[in-house]
Amino acid sequence: MNIEELLKQVKSGALDIEEAERRLRDLPYEDLGYAKLDHHRKIRSGFPETVFCQGKPDEYLAEIFKKLYESNGEVLGTRASEHQYELVRELIPEIIYDPVARILKAEPADKEQRRKGLVAVCTGGTADIPVAEEAAQTAEFFGCRVERVYDVGVAGIHRLLGQREKFIHASCVVAVAGMEGALGTVIGGLVENPVIAVPTSVGYGASFHGLSALLTMVNSCSNGVSVVNIDNGYGAGYLAAQINRLAVK
Repeated sequence: MNIEELLKQVKSGALDIEEAERRLRDLPYEDLGYAKLDHHRKIRSGFPETVFCQGKPDEYLAEIFKKLYESNGEVLGTRASEHQYELVRELIPEIIYDPVARILKAEPADKEQRRKGLVAVCTGGTADIPVAEEAAQTAEFFGCRVERVYDVGVAGIHRLLGQREKFIHASCVVAVAGMEGALGTVIGGLVENPVIAVPTSVGYGASFHGLSALLTMVNSCSNGVSVVNIDNGYGAGYLAAQINRLAVK
């Protein structure tokens, strides 16, 4: 589809805006051979494509970041390494790397002032922070204000209750926990907003790398608790951004 021709049709009145929007949603991707970049995902879903960095060959990763940044004026990557950061920085000097969250991102300087609503991100323990930061920074990248409430696990529940005012007014709460994963259920019983529970692989042998926390969260007796995959901070942050976007409309 020729975008210029489509816009000319809209301008002349030969094509109405609704039909033009429908066609734009189906625009083709950019085929690099090793990757098919979905430049128009933001048109369809509201958020641009994110790069999962882990496992991608160096030369492919650098070019993918460059193309997405040129197209969107911003780019987000998850599960990145220090080596990948150095690689991408050669092409995008503005790129920022957080070694805790393992996130690579470049975004407009004024974006922080444009964030809306509120998403709360809580952790059971300090060891859960890497996953929580992936969630928090994903939500921030997609336009949310984020309140971080860390190390408030159920082993010392008074810590959570003492921080309740920080998360009860959020559009949603992301509860990140390993071990037995009870945090999501407890928070679900304290708030009226949706809770996104994120099991982490933190724990000893019988936690089965996060499976015990996952099963606890899936079987939560609290209402309004949804669950994402083990260590999937990005998925939780994305879902939180979608909920927040609806809340602030």
